[in-house]
Amino acid sequence: MLMAFLVEVLSYHPKYMEHFLQTHNAILRGDGPLSYPYRYIIAIIASGRHQCCCLMNMLKNEFIDHGGDPFWLEGLKAIPAKLQNLYEINKILAHTPWLLNKCYIENLTKGEGNWSLSELVHAIILLVHFHSLSTFLFSCGITKKLENLQTHSCEFNSKSAESLAVPDPERPANSPVPISRRSSQDEDSLSSSPPSIVGEQEVKLQTLMERMKDLSEKSDSFEFTEEELAKRFETIEKQSAELVVAPLRTNTVLEMDIGLFIEEPSYIYQDFTKCGQLSESLTFRVQDYSWADHGYSLVTSLYTDVGNLLDDKFKTAYNLTYKTMGEHSEVDTSRFRIAIWNYIQCLYGIKHDDYDYDEINQLLEDSLKTFIKNAVCYPERVTKKDYDRVMTEFKESEKVHVNLIIFEARMQAELLYALRSMMHFMT
Repeated sequence: MLMAFLVEVLSYHPKYMEHFLQTHNAILRGDGPLSYPYRYIIAIIASGRHQCCCLMNMLKNEFIDHGGDPFWLEGLKAIPAKLQNLYEINKILAHTPWLLNKCYIENLTKGEGNWSLSELVHAIILLVHFHSLSTFLFSCGITKKLENLQTHSCEFNSKSAESLAVPDPERPANSPVPISRRSSQDEDSLSSSPPSIVGEQEVKLQTLMERMKDLSEKSDSFEFTEEELAKRFETIEKQSAELVVAPLRTNTVLEMDIGLFIEEPSYIYQDFTKCGQLSESLTFRVQDYSWADHGYSLVTSLYTDVGNLLDDKFKTAYNLTYKTMGEHSEVDTSRFRIAIWNYIQCLYGIKHDDYDYDEINQLLEDSLKTFIKNAVCYPERVTKKDYDRVMTEFKESEKVHVNLIIFEARMQAELLYALRSMMHFMT
């Protein structure tokens, strides 16, 4: 059922959905260095970092379907030591990826139960994929929908879910799908939820489009020094630390079988600036290590087919546009999309040296930045009410589009830190 809901939401964007499903199926069921049981356990512990109950239970069923030992589902203590050793980088990648370094890679590749580099790349891709998928499920309200329909019961038939994961070539990109519509019952269930973190006031679409147009017209006539661009990046970092953080959901209880795969639930995202990490020497500069110039080559050398699949998926999400905003058509949305992508990576201390970060403040109002930050950093706290109250003039497909950018920008950010650490270890 979870995959049915996921596919239904992704069907707004068939081109992206095709790349997503190819990648998802390849890392779980395609050729690769890891056995099927290892893949599913890694996916389960990754999903556990954000307490994504429904995703974890679906993966448990698929684990059994693919020959996994039921004893392993007793929790972290029941899985092989080699898999247990992976948990530390799972925790760091999910919440503070800038703390990852070559020492973690070295510890995993040496000694008893060591990981080969190809196995480790496969494992890391699984971790970052399921961290980000958890973000997408929460930020689109899919987990809440399942809770309402099944009264907090998460039992899935993985084989029937796989059969549903087929794109519908007849559905137009922006056609409505049932999952996006809220019933009165859904709204009633929100009455006991925490107040929405998203403010009432938003910049009108017409104003936003005028700002994008002004920025496009001025881009050729203004040049900024590296020092000025660096200051603007730091300003965004500092401002993001002051945004409202969603409270813990009072009805969130770690079920016994889910909690067995979650250690240190109190270990969560810490603002890059508040960790004392904000300095030019510690900031991750994309010009020094990027996916296109460095990460892609490393993944391709160790996990060939998936390197190409990831590259296609990143590019599709980054470039996807229908040139619409709400009821407006023939709109160049590139600046808005890039602002979202770069803001998300900024939350992880990743800097694009040639980007003017002041554009983020001009194009993303505080309510949207607040939603994005919580979706990326605290997804298990995001409620359906938050989703409903942000981007109110956007079409439902456009709101899902923003969440796709959140998914991919976060995944790439985590992956960049991991792959850079591997490169440092290898050299």
